[in-house]
Amino acid sequence: MYTLVPGLLAILLYLLASGLLAVRLSRGKADTNTRPPVILLIGWAALLAHGALLYPSIIEPGGLNLGFFNAASLVALITVALLLLAAFREPVENLGIPVFPVAAISIGLVLLYPAQHLITSTTHGWQLDAHILISLLAYSILGLAALQALLLAIQEYHLHSRQPGGIVRALPPLQTMESLMFRMIGIGFVLLTLSLVTGMLFLEDIFAQHLVHKTVLSFIAWGVFALLLWGRWRFGWRGRVAIRWTIGGFLFLMLAYFGSKMVLELILNR
Repeated sequence: MYTLVPGLLAILLYLLASGLLAVRLSRGKADTNTRPPVILLIGWAALLAHGALLYPSIIEPGGLNLGFFNAASLVALITVALLLLAAFREPVENLGIPVFPVAAISIGLVLLYPAQHLITSTTHGWQLDAHILISLLAYSILGLAALQALLLAIQEYHLHSRQPGGIVRALPPLQTMESLMFRMIGIGFVLLTLSLVTGMLFLEDIFAQHLVHKTVLSFIAWGVFALLLWGRWRFGWRGRVAIRWTIGGFLFLMLAYFGSKMVLELILNR
């Protein structure tokens, strides 16, 4: 019960915030009754309730309980936190339309399928905890960049088809949207690099049988984002090329972590 109440509250608040943002976006301009600060305040309340649910689920006496659904919900929480912090200075609040419902779904899965295994022992020390934190931050920021790329694709489609509807009018200019995406990619790439470096330093064998798929796919994702940033710097890549590379890199990253984790935990029960 002590986890059910904050969990249900977080779900309701996330869905409310997402719905209000969607209504605001569909009208093409800010509505006086659903101004972003109010909506984002609802998002912060949902985040706090989300944290109240996850803390006792993940922090256990033996270490960190990072079972599949716990890990997915933790990534969602970090993504929401980064989005809300970024919204103080950048026009990224509309990313909450897809992010908030995904966070709500992740909470529902934690409530329905509580993790019972895969606890990271505290004997590994702070090094492994640092590696995990950096990895989750990299995944969350690059996930936001992928969502920004999808929003950019929608914006480009409407503009090229000469259908500047309400959604397009509510979004920042195309150049601003693209600049925000590349800033996210740049920060995420640095964190992903640190994640791979700390993995090589602090894990005994990153190419062990249970880690090899995760490691290889992570390096492929790193290569995709490295080429994208190099192409942006050298050739000025933008538009659809940048969108495809961003989404492709994130798909490799998603397969690296959640693909291998799903197979190991949900299918092989390891």
